[in-house]
Amino acid sequence: MTIANLSLSFGGIRALSDVGLKAEDGELLAIIGPNGSGKTTLFNCISGLYRPDRGEIRFQGRRLLGLKPDAVAGLGVARTFQNVRLFHGMSVLDNLLLGRHIHFQKNPFHALLRLRSEEVRHRRFMEELIEFFDLQPYRKVRVADCPFGIQKKVELGRALALEPRLLLLDEPISGLTAEEKEEFAYRIGEIRGRFHVTILLVEHDLRIASKVSDRMVALDHGIKIAEGTPSDVQSHTDVIRAYLGEETEHPLPHPPP
Repeated sequence: MTIANLSLSFGGIRALSDVGLKAEDGELLAIIGPNGSGKTTLFNCISGLYRPDRGEIRFQGRRLLGLKPDAVAGLGVARTFQNVRLFHGMSVLDNLLLGRHIHFQKNPFHALLRLRSEEVRHRRFMEELIEFFDLQPYRKVRVADCPFGIQKKVELGRALALEPRLLLLDEPISGLTAEEKEEFAYRIGEIRGRFHVTILLVEHDLRIASKVSDRMVALDHGIKIAEGTPSDVQSHTDVIRAYLGEETEHPLPHPPP
């Protein structure tokens, strides 16, 4: 995926200013920055919720700008949100199945003969997701009755149900316990290999972001201020200033190599 010269303003507020980045196929690229730096706005532009003032977004040779969210999803782009967005009155399984809606094929002949091959095929993929996220005890439970950590898994599972080629994760571990964060870090690392997907990750927990990502991009006030390895980005003077408000001899925390 390639983004070039992406700019977006809301009235007199510049949310993004000539942002550019590139994520290689199969890469996990973390996007960091303090609150209000433009991270979620960038995701909203990619997924079609916002239309930038100018710039370019391309994914696997297709131009995404101007497409509606459902069209972007149809090209293989899925996302999660900062705040869990699920159908709380429905079961875990039904929420996961909703992520398959794009893949359902309408076949009047099958409907007439009451053939269920289409449903069986989708449910088979759902079983793979349920096993991957250890959701067996919750499959028939209403989402509203599930712990928050389980809801986070369901939302991520629903995004994967689309079988995306690009997955946008917007603060997937926010609100989780320390133990749950470690589990999610493991899951995110496993997702790339098992589901063959490129991942853009917005995350405030720099330790987790460093642990799972190949590279990082740092934003501040809608401007890209650094790009490179997690270690290089977190020790960058502009990044330290963005987070701490001043220069310091100590870089931001990241795990040892």
